[in-house]
Amino acid sequence: MRFLGIGDYNDLGDMYLRLMAAGHEVRVHVADPKRRDTLGGFLTLVDEWQSQLDWVSAAGRDGIILFENVNAGHIQDRLRQAGFAVVGGSREGDRLENDRAYGQAILRALQVQTAATYEFSDFDDAIAFVQSHPGRYVFKLNGTGHRSGDNYVAELDDGADLIAWLETSQRRWDRPAAPHFVLMEHLSGIEIGVGAYFDGTDFLQPACLDWEHKRFCNGDLGELTGEMGTLVTYRGAERLFAATLGRLKERLRHAGHCGYININTIVNEDGIWPLEFTCRFGYPGFSILDSLHAEEWDKILYRMAHQGGGTLSTHSGYGIGVVLTVPPFPYQSGYQEMSKGLPIMFRGELTANDRRNVHYCEVAMKDGRLVTSGVAGQLMIVTGRGDTVEAAQAEAYALARRVVVPNLRYRTDIGDSFLQRDCARLQRLGILEMLPPSP
Repeated sequence: MRFLGIGDYNDLGDMYLRLMAAGHEVRVHVADPKRRDTLGGFLTLVDEWQSQLDWVSAAGRDGIILFENVNAGHIQDRLRQAGFAVVGGSREGDRLENDRAYGQAILRALQVQTAATYEFSDFDDAIAFVQSHPGRYVFKLNGTGHRSGDNYVAELDDGADLIAWLETSQRRWDRPAAPHFVLMEHLSGIEIGVGAYFDGTDFLQPACLDWEHKRFCNGDLGELTGEMGTLVTYRGAERLFAATLGRLKERLRHAGHCGYININTIVNEDGIWPLEFTCRFGYPGFSILDSLHAEEWDKILYRMAHQGGGTLSTHSGYGIGVVLTVPPFPYQSGYQEMSKGLPIMFRGELTANDRRNVHYCEVAMKDGRLVTSGVAGQLMIVTGRGDTVEAAQAEAYALARRVVVPNLRYRTDIGDSFLQRDCARLQRLGILEMLPPSP
């Protein structure tokens, strides 16, 4: 088979490596010049993806295009209309993710309860709103190209910290376009995501559940990073899926959406509250889900690209993914001087199972040695799988301790909050069905 990967940052690099290891041809276009050394020495890069379309077409049904971004849905739609097999998203998927107020409106139209959401394109208007309606809100920028740390979850009930954040953001705003953001009512409860692969006509089953750990430090302290690790399972999502993501089937089918889609929610005694969409392969979420896949990416992608539908073969139990980083992650400034080009080594020989559980991100092969690359220091994800959360944790962290890189950092509590609090509360609420066993 032939796969053409298209994106800005080489986010699906680990998937490309696994497709290559299975004997397939892979070419990748990385738009951002600063990211082109990511997985250097491993991948074949192309300067212009358009010039590769004949190469894809020559493979017939075995030629598949993979899109990483959530701002190229219109291009994907056009390529599908031209007869190409494309996996990634759609124009509608882009809007669901990038226009947060639109995503919430669509959910309300499908009879899904949502948190109060207020849309703004002026910081002064937002400040005046919080002054007139004191409370806790979550500040979220619309669109792409923003860091996770550009958003803010207010802590004070009177909104004073949010007003200060808005004033600071206004002083720092240096982009030519006006800001476009929402203030969403803050909800207390358990944060949990539900996701599934959509093949253009229907969802592959089962759906998955995920518990992301977005902040940099243990105990959910520090910066919002996007993701420092995640607990996942492909069991027990039936009720959450039916109440949220499953209701979008006809809309996604009409849009021709083909790819992964996820809804992040808050669950509490008042029900299920969808927060936001991810309408693309989650990064690094796709690697963490791979720990529970009983079939390889080539088969999954082929079925999605050609509307094969049906059941995704998955393992029971839980998967754990831990993101391994070096300074200055989650920032970029100073990476060249602090950490780029450092050697990466492992204690002892890696078994075949170990290698399956190592998912490379910002690394490269240089002069026969594995080194750090890229722009920020998100090196790799290590994963583990088990019938219980504890077993998955044990496998993932045993592997993490074998990675040797100067100044390596990672969270050591991925899955702990689920074990200590969330699992029991979710069972009391009756949100989950067929939850895998855990003490």
